[in-house]
This record gives sequence, structure tokens and C-alpha cells, in this order.
Amino acid sequence: MTDVQQERRPETPAEAEGTTGLFSALGKQLKLLRERKGLTQKEFGALVGYGPDAISAMERGVRVPQPDMLAKADELLDGGGLLGAAVPELREAMKRARTRHPEWYRSYAGLEAEAVEMHHYCNQAVHGLLQTEDYARAVFSRRRPLLDEETIERRVADRLARQQVFDKWPAPMCSYVLEEVVLDRPIGGRAVQRGQLQRLLRIGSLRNVEIQVMPTCIEDHPNMGGAFNLLTPQRHPQVGYTEVQGFPRLITDHEEVRTIADRYGIMRAMALPPTESRALIEKKLEEL
Repeated sequence: MTDVQQERRPETPAEAEGTTGLFSALGKQLKLLRERKGLTQKEFGALVGYGPDAISAMERGVRVPQPDMLAKADELLDGGGLLGAAVPELREAMKRARTRHPEWYRSYAGLEAEAVEMHHYCNQAVHGLLQTEDYARAVFSRRRPLLDEETIERRVADRLARQQVFDKWPAPMCSYVLEEVVLDRPIGGRAVQRGQLQRLLRIGSLRNVEIQVMPTCIEDHPNMGGAFNLLTPQRHPQVGYTEVQGFPRLITDHEEVRTIADRYGIMRAMALPPTESRALIEKKLEEL
């Protein structure tokens, strides 16, 4: 049985609510106005506070532009109200739209979308919320057993849609502890690795995000049990999430969550501070 058959087909973002057409049309208009203005995705992204990968996703309709960003883009690109006029419809569509994920992941994805705090430990690859589109595609393309192209593109779109959590306000407080080897592993090749390190620097500069690197030379490590996430949903207790060999587990038991949180606190104390972590990422980027 193929991967597509095993899971209920998760539509691309907002497909089930019939809002896909609107997001796709806005993306095409955004691209047309940007190109008419003579701006690259990187140049335009710098003006509106997004990376080029995010702008690319918006223009292809797989990431929803925020209303405030759309209004600002209308002004910067001399849209004459073309984009701004769509803001009311966009706000309404966003109320109805749901990001679609495999059945087993949906309860966690819902908690992630409403989290006020998120903490992540990564030991094999960059966390999904931090991944560039190219990096995410490389991860899914190399998965075993192999996924078909439709499934790969759908999962990449879902992953990019999840990253909208950085756009909402009030912004969730986020922290990441990445093993140094995660920075060194050239998933997708050197060009993809370079883009990924650049994205880490961009996201790490946000006021609500702290990225720390755990040096490989550390002798005593408090967590040898694999990667994990800690989320604090709005008005709900903190929960944990792990996924090992394709087996996901949402952890709600208070004592288990407390134990994981305790390990994470020790790791944050042992890892490089955010400023030193940033300097290390910059150094690795220069050496590529």
C-alpha cells in the first residue's frame, strides 16, 4: 500500500474550505507586482520582513500572506489597492482555513498552532518550523520507504504552512537547542545547507526566538533519548511530543512532561548562549 493510500488525503492548505483559489490568486498577483517592480524575492522579503523562501511559498499559494503584510506589499509594490482590497476576504478565509496533516499528526498540529510557548531539541535534522523549502523537500525526498512526488509536495506545503506560527501576534516564545552536527550535515547539498544556515540566522534574530547550539565536544549529555518538542497551548498545561522510527507520541502525563522539561533546562544551560550560537552559525556559513 502506498503512503498516499495509508493516510487520509490531507489537502493542501485550505483546500477543504474552498479557499485555495483565493490564496493562489493572491500569490500570483504578489509575484506579478513584485516582478513589475524589478525586485527579487530576497529584496522584496527584506522590505516586508520575510525570507525569500517564505515569499516563494506565498507566491505559489502554499503559504498564506498575513493581512498586514499584504497591505504593506500593496503600498511598496504600487499595487493601487489591488492587494489591499483583498484583505477583508483574506481575513475571512483565514478563519475558515485549516492546515491539513496526516491523521496521526493533527492533534499535535492543532496544539502547535495555538501554543504560547514552544521548545525544541533537535539531534538529527533542523526542526520543521525552521526548515527552508529546499531543505524540507530534501528531507522528504530521502525518506525510506520512498514517497511519491505528490506526497512529497503535499508534505512540503504542509510544513511551510505550519511556519505561519511565526507570523501571528502575540508571538509565541520559542527556543531551540540544536546539536552542532545538525549544522554540519549537508542535507540536500551545500547550496541547500547554505540557505538553511541563513534561515537559522534570520529566524534567530526574531525577538521571540532563541536558538542555541550544543557543541559536539560536550562530554556529559543529559538527554540520549532522541529529539522532542515541548508545547504550552493557550490556557492548557504543557505537553511533550516525540517521534521515533515513525511512531509519534503526544505526552500529556504531568510527571513525564516535567521530566522532559527538566532535561531541556539542563541542555539549555550546557549549550552555547544564543549570541555565541549565532557566531558559530555565521562561522560555518563563511566556511561553506
